[in-house]
Amino acid sequence: MMLPIISGVRVASVAAGIRYPGRDDLVLLSLPAGAITAATFTRNAFCAAPVTVARAHLAVAAPRFLLVNAGNANAGTGERGLADARACCAALANLAGCEIEQVLPFSTGVIGDDLPVDRVTEHLPDALALLADDGWEAASRAIMTTDTVAKTAARRYLVDGREARLVGIAKGAGMIRPDMATMLAFLVTNATVSQEALQHCLSQAVDSSFNCISIDGDTSTNDACVLSAAGTLNNSPIATLDGVDGASLFDAVSAVCDDLATAIVRDGEGATKLVSVQVTEARSALEARAVADTIAHSPLVKTALFASDPNWGRILAAVGRAGVQDLAIDRVRIWLDDCLLVSAGGRDLGYEEAEGRRVMAQQSFGIRVSLGRGDAKARVLTCDLSYDYVRINAEYRS
Repeated sequence: MMLPIISGVRVASVAAGIRYPGRDDLVLLSLPAGAITAATFTRNAFCAAPVTVARAHLAVAAPRFLLVNAGNANAGTGERGLADARACCAALANLAGCEIEQVLPFSTGVIGDDLPVDRVTEHLPDALALLADDGWEAASRAIMTTDTVAKTAARRYLVDGREARLVGIAKGAGMIRPDMATMLAFLVTNATVSQEALQHCLSQAVDSSFNCISIDGDTSTNDACVLSAAGTLNNSPIATLDGVDGASLFDAVSAVCDDLATAIVRDGEGATKLVSVQVTEARSALEARAVADTIAHSPLVKTALFASDPNWGRILAAVGRAGVQDLAIDRVRIWLDDCLLVSAGGRDLGYEEAEGRRVMAQQSFGIRVSLGRGDAKARVLTCDLSYDYVRINAEYRS
């Protein structure tokens, strides 16, 4: 898919040799003056140095540059890590003629290694010189770590009766669990949007997309999702999501986040199956989510998915240990797509093993659980757990 150009926004990718020789691993994104930026960040207590610095900078200034490196997370690096992140921002600010707080740093890769600041700063002049409005595809590849495919998405939507554009890129294939955004993602639109409306839009979209995926139950130290409004469409500023233009913006952002989140799960390290876990008829959304998460995170369920083994007992056990108070097991029903596995407290009388295997042999299918106790629901995307997941992560630092 050819990604649309966002007027006023330019992107560059260069090979800085941070970890991956012979490939781009440093991305620079330039925003026009007046652009508004919203973000969500990891809730991991050991948040990476660039997360701490980006939060602080975003609180006091409107960003002009996003600086992203792959291969080194600059996490678990203490005070030196903070100094290194700030040094990269300062070097870019000096070259670009902006304030240090107008640079937001982002890193992804191995935790615990010091960031090679000299390699980053040495290549900043090249990155500035290469800035172009069509650099999105290259950037989506440059931010990859264990990803096997680049992840991009785009939408066109209407604002003030004119065509607005939205582009998004993301990286993520492991250390994926809902607790903010669970990866790095960068979205930019050409519309003019107020800070409050933009942040509200992003937070809601993240909650229903990136916060509803799981690959391995781990949340990274570096997670961030950024949405910038370049303001180059020259529309009347969108100040709320309640109006027609606000709803149009929200639908577009939600769709791009959904596309990127699905791509992340589909590209899960060693994954061969994309599985939607849906829980219905719960007493509350929190209850439904607890059941969905327990199923989606279960290693036993995930290995059964890999084997295309309809071992419904593993799903049943996950539902039972999800912490639902006073669960009436005789009301619980479990399906694989439209194949009813469990009812009345045990194996459904009409269930045939061959039908369960047929469903699970597909590359994409759903697990659906009805708790029979309310009208709340939740949905989580997950994947299987394969031999390759262990190999990839065992060899990650080799």
